[in-house]
Amino acid sequence: MGGQEGPTLISSVQRAFRLMEAVGAHEGGVPAKQLARETGLALGTAYHLLRTMVHDGYVRKLDDGTFVLGERLDALHAGSRDQAALSRVRPTLTELRDGLSAAAYLTLYEDGEIRVAEIVDGPKTPRVDLWVGFEDAGHATALGKSVLRELDAEARAEYLSRHVMNDLTPRTITYRAELLRRLDAAAAHGPAVTDIEEYCLGTACVAVPIRQGDTIGSLGISLDARRTAGLEDAVKTLVATAERVSRGLSLTI
Repeated sequence: MGGQEGPTLISSVQRAFRLMEAVGAHEGGVPAKQLARETGLALGTAYHLLRTMVHDGYVRKLDDGTFVLGERLDALHAGSRDQAALSRVRPTLTELRDGLSAAAYLTLYEDGEIRVAEIVDGPKTPRVDLWVGFEDAGHATALGKSVLRELDAEARAEYLSRHVMNDLTPRTITYRAELLRRLDAAAAHGPAVTDIEEYCLGTACVAVPIRQGDTIGSLGISLDARRTAGLEDAVKTLVATAERVSRGLSLTI
């Protein structure tokens, strides 16, 4: 037997990465011939790889024929920043879960939708059955209603115009006027918003808003509906935790 073999490497991928690194070193654009020289690639190979990367959005060809990095890389970079932010706040959500013995949730309002950014649960604190996506259940969840309450009137109306208020349980609010009335009423009593079996029978949720600059979201917990007596005490912990989460998100937003 010979020596231990190293990993199998794809040379075309390596060449593409070298070429992309070379493009990134020239903010004002760089011609293909120069890229070929800097990377040691044949000009034909450089052109072929550049055409592929331009097609996929990783490189952009300018009007003068030079190349710069494309918007696809910006999206990847933004995604990595988001992942880094979530990795920082995840321990805080874990503390919330353990302290309140309830599954913890973080939602963010992005591109006009309310999306679940993170869920921290466990064997003794199972998450609610997400049988309907939160993007289509903003009217029926404490997390969604908390975000809706933070939006200005125009943004809230625009959101509701695009989402049908389906009756997910017999307790779900299905009329816009009633939803808005309850949101205003909740605002007068503090930061928390609740839903008692509005999204899922047998489950209660409470949420508080998160706001950091232009970022709007909510932090909440879900628990067995028979434990609603403890929701009021949980709000203080949620508010304090929301401040910590906001600070964690602010480091990259």
